[in-house]
Amino acid sequence: MTGVAVIGLGKMGLPVAAYYAAGGATVVGYDTNRSVAEQVNAGASPIGPEPGMDEELADLVASGRLRATTDPRDATHAAEVVIVLVPLLARDGEPDFGAIDAAVASIAPHVQAGALVIFETTVPVGTTRTRFAAALRELQPRSLVAFSPERVYSGRIWSDLEQYPKLLGGVDRASSDAAANFYRRFLPVEVRTLATAEAAEMVKLAETTYRDINIAFANELARFADAWNVDVTEVIAAANSQPYSHIHDPGIGVGGHCIPHYPHLLEYSTSGSELITASRAINEAMPAWVVDRMAAELGGIGGKTVLLRGVAYRGGVKEAASSPAFGARDALEARGAVVLAEDPVFSNDELVDLGFEPWKGELVDAVVIVANHEEYQHIDWSGRPRMLVVDGRNCLNPVEVIAGGHAYLGVGRAGEHRGNMDEASGSRPEIGRR
Repeated sequence: MTGVAVIGLGKMGLPVAAYYAAGGATVVGYDTNRSVAEQVNAGASPIGPEPGMDEELADLVASGRLRATTDPRDATHAAEVVIVLVPLLARDGEPDFGAIDAAVASIAPHVQAGALVIFETTVPVGTTRTRFAAALRELQPRSLVAFSPERVYSGRIWSDLEQYPKLLGGVDRASSDAAANFYRRFLPVEVRTLATAEAAEMVKLAETTYRDINIAFANELARFADAWNVDVTEVIAAANSQPYSHIHDPGIGVGGHCIPHYPHLLEYSTSGSELITASRAINEAMPAWVVDRMAAELGGIGGKTVLLRGVAYRGGVKEAASSPAFGARDALEARGAVVLAEDPVFSNDELVDLGFEPWKGELVDAVVIVANHEEYQHIDWSGRPRMLVVDGRNCLNPVEVIAGGHAYLGVGRAGEHRGNMDEASGSRPEIGRR
């Protein structure tokens, strides 16, 4: 029976730990948060919904296959495989290694000879070899070290583990072979060994940066479409009917732990990139651009009451990391609006903790859909006082909103779908024509 330690029991680490426990490994999860460890040991999940894990967690704990600890020695001293899934974010464009460096320092004295340590946290290219392997092998020269990017989404981690090829690269041949053997034992997918740990590190940065650049282009198209009074969703759908076009969807902003941060890690790994910098700037500016469009439609926004629906960074996920709701709130308040918030996955107390004033049914001048929660697809817009409905995710049916007596404003969906706000007096942003 394989002994596995998972370092970090957050939204990625806990589902991964439970997955390998369900596959037959004996797993010890390590987290510095005592409350997290206590909840796991009670068979309760401290994170949002994770299909598969949610149904199995209590039984895995009861059977002894999975337990949690706050003691790094307890977690790692007998583990054959150690998986590190501690967050690493970029702050002001610079990677913050604080949490993951602390994790490595805490486990390094206890890793046994011949144990395999796999880093799944997304890191700048070269980090596994020059930073982590060096630290581990200083205390345990016979440790094996590899990198394998996590390629999963919150809310569907078990499903993703069984769909996407598992990529890996070791700092040497023995580490690559050990990591490949481990994953082939537990995952029902292709296990692909890349030439080096650096190649495996770059893969995850390439995946996420591609999406950020693509979304930035979609957001630019949305601005162009808005100026030309056409629907960008129609344009993108038509363009993507050609097999070489894969334009993503525009929106009020990009959130989460990955896409807003990992392009910075790729830039950190290189001499810099004007393309990546420009794309980040475009996407970070989207909440303010949407607020500007609202102000134009409403004839000014000072003193208006605005409801943000969805503080989560995407629909169906109880996670607000780098959510565009923060940027929208700040941009609205800077223009004098009163901002309220509602989210079906957060309690009012949790919204307060995140810095939002909870909505308690007050009448509002405008609603902004920030996260495309399933619940928002079924809102009955009829019988409500007239308002401006801003569809920050282009996920609503404009016809239904307008039929309910409201004005509709999507991201790049000006034109036939717009309602007529009596008080509307704004103009569209000016875009120079070449």
